[in-house]
Amino acid sequence: MLNNWDKWMAKKHKKIRLRCQKGIPPSLRGRAWQYLSGGKVKLQQNPGKFDVSLPSFLHPTLPSMFLGWASSCGSNSPYANLDLSRGPGMGQDLFRVLKAYTLYRPEEGYCQAQAPIAAVLLMHMPAEQAFWCLVQICEKYLPGYYSEKLEAIQLDGEILFSLLQKVSPVAHKHLSRQKIDPLLYMTEWFMCAFARTLPWSSVLRVWDMFFCEGVKIIFRVGLVLLKHALGSPEKLKACQGQYETIEQLRSLSPKIMQEAFLVQEVVELPVTERQIEREHLIQLRRWQETRGELQCRSPPRLHGAKAILDAEPGPRPALQPSPSIRLPPDAPLPGSKAKPKPPKQVQKEQRRQTKASGQLDKSLSPNQAAVVTAAGDACLSQDVPSKDLASQNPAPQDSAPQDLAHHCSQESLTSQESEDTYL
Repeated sequence: MLNNWDKWMAKKHKKIRLRCQKGIPPSLRGRAWQYLSGGKVKLQQNPGKFDVSLPSFLHPTLPSMFLGWASSCGSNSPYANLDLSRGPGMGQDLFRVLKAYTLYRPEEGYCQAQAPIAAVLLMHMPAEQAFWCLVQICEKYLPGYYSEKLEAIQLDGEILFSLLQKVSPVAHKHLSRQKIDPLLYMTEWFMCAFARTLPWSSVLRVWDMFFCEGVKIIFRVGLVLLKHALGSPEKLKACQGQYETIEQLRSLSPKIMQEAFLVQEVVELPVTERQIEREHLIQLRRWQETRGELQCRSPPRLHGAKAILDAEPGPRPALQPSPSIRLPPDAPLPGSKAKPKPPKQVQKEQRRQTKASGQLDKSLSPNQAAVVTAAGDACLSQDVPSKDLASQNPAPQDSAPQDLAHHCSQESLTSQESEDTYL
């Protein structure tokens, strides 16, 4: 599939989506993420742009921030053993990727939530490829998420809360009664694409679907977690106030985060791109009425690999010209100054053709020669004007040409001589 990626995406995209839902094999996951996100195309279009020297990093507080983040992930997390020092290893690549992105998008700057995303990418691909996948996530999948005032994440929080009313009215009513803003529980979920929330195996399965189908997977995962954490009266007994509710969402049950259960729930949840975009327009209109225009003008997000490939197609091989009209080997090409044949050669060819036709006439019987002559006259009569034919072969007015032709063909086929000639 990867060797014929464009054909599969154009004709069998549904098959790609189903295989991403089943889980990409670990040995191919890094390559598949590059193809799905369009990072491979970006790398081909920008050779040599990822040339970042490590000293004099823009943020001097990054080492301490990274160390605090890695320790907060827990001992079971794959980030816990990351070497985030300036020595060789993955920590060095992490600094390079984040510095390259800060130089690539200076107007956006650095956001701490980008570190878990870059770390997950670096576990599956080299630093340069991870950088371009990070660019695609920030520009195509989650545009505006890492801007200064986090307007895009606030808008998506309102979209998530509105969709929750259709998915789980019980959880929506409880959060409304407690007046809990979506930013209090969904910011880390969405900005880190659940890299710091779910178990490692669940993170990989969610990212397989996220790279293929886009941000709707992030919305579905958030809705599934809210539904199973707050969606029944029994679970709400322990959530009498804001603090207890937020703690319930921060310490989710391992059962609902388990890989098989979560993926099945996410696949079956009926939330589409059209619903998300419709709700986006509604919330954007409300935002403009209450808060004014958005200050962050981020590009519209693209829903998945298919939309990204259509917007940014990869380089196509040059088409080789193939002639649609095939000429004989000795025929001159159109527009070429071919030398005319000398008169002697033309006369030789005419003599050869005449001689060949004479031999053919000798080899035919009288009846066969008559049939051939009649067929030749019939072919020649197509080029003769109708008036000349009428003058040469006057036909009676009562006879029909079609009936005559039909009668002649039947008569010729029934005779033994014509049958021999036909065979």
